[in-house]
Amino acid sequence: MALTAGIVGLPNVGKSTLFNAITKAGAEVANYPFATIKPNVGTVAVPDPRLKRIQQIIPAKKITPTTFEFTDIAGIVKGAHRGEGLGNKFLENIRQTDAIVHVVRAFDDDNITSVSGKVDPLDDIKTINLELSIADLDSVDKRMGKVERAAKGSNKEAKAELAVLKKIKPVLENGGSVRSIPFNKDEWKIVKGEFLLTAKPVIYVANISEDYMAHPEKSHYYREVKKYADAHHAQALGIACEAEEEIAQLGGKDAIEFLHSEGVKEPGLNKLIRASYKLLGLQTFFTVGGKENRAWTIMKGTKAPQAAGKVHSDMERGFIRAEIIHYADLDKLGSEDKVKEAGKLLVEGKDYVMQDGDIAYFRFNV
Repeated sequence: MALTAGIVGLPNVGKSTLFNAITKAGAEVANYPFATIKPNVGTVAVPDPRLKRIQQIIPAKKITPTTFEFTDIAGIVKGAHRGEGLGNKFLENIRQTDAIVHVVRAFDDDNITSVSGKVDPLDDIKTINLELSIADLDSVDKRMGKVERAAKGSNKEAKAELAVLKKIKPVLENGGSVRSIPFNKDEWKIVKGEFLLTAKPVIYVANISEDYMAHPEKSHYYREVKKYADAHHAQALGIACEAEEEIAQLGGKDAIEFLHSEGVKEPGLNKLIRASYKLLGLQTFFTVGGKENRAWTIMKGTKAPQAAGKVHSDMERGFIRAEIIHYADLDKLGSEDKVKEAGKLLVEGKDYVMQDGDIAYFRFNV
């Protein structure tokens, strides 16, 4: 199952506009609350210039980038944990995602309705974070009731889970997030099994005016969001969602000209896609030559046989060895032959931990 980041925020902050820009999927965009009722899911290519460079050195008939999923989730309102604004359903949609892209309005426009009646990105952030904390607190309370009974006996798993829940509860009661709590490795395994909303990693996206595309830091709204994110160990990006949607629709040379006219090197969306990808601890390896040069997604820490299994299950089952070229070596030396001559072609066994950018030839026998 693909990992996915859920795009959340109050109604009318630009969530669906951002989703359209990312996926070109045409999600409905309207100037009224709850235009998005069912979540839209879009799969996007992860921008990676390394794949283009590999194609220059080792030409193949086609190139295939790796992908990532975004889910556009309907706007959350104050009281969502009580079901306000169809809140229960929306919170459940968030629960099914692996990370959160939290969009906040960071531009002035009298023609676009603000649910809160003002433009205040920090207040928007706190509103949604409080709703998520309260929803998590409700989940923890319900779970504790069940676990406490089991923990009275000799059930070690129940005792360990209860200890984690007791660590979490006071933080949620104070409106905090689970992601802010330091857990050891064993505790974190328990936390992941609770499927708590505030345990998910988050990127705050300030939906800024087109005037600030090239320099988001000049927007005082964005600076507020960045300061908040830094204080809460989160990431922040400034993206002009409406302009990015227009760029996505233009495509090709027109899109490049648009970017150049704004003094921007690449779409802000590329940064968001890469940031979301890395937020989940993902990395890329490549298989090359012949019919296809292709990028593949794996978790950091994945060993060579499991990476081979991404390509084909037989490769993992009959794994013999992996012949590895680091991308930096291929890029610098300019050919596979020169990599080999320099002694940079590595032959690795079952315990080799894949590195981001590895170019792999898997040897196997079934």
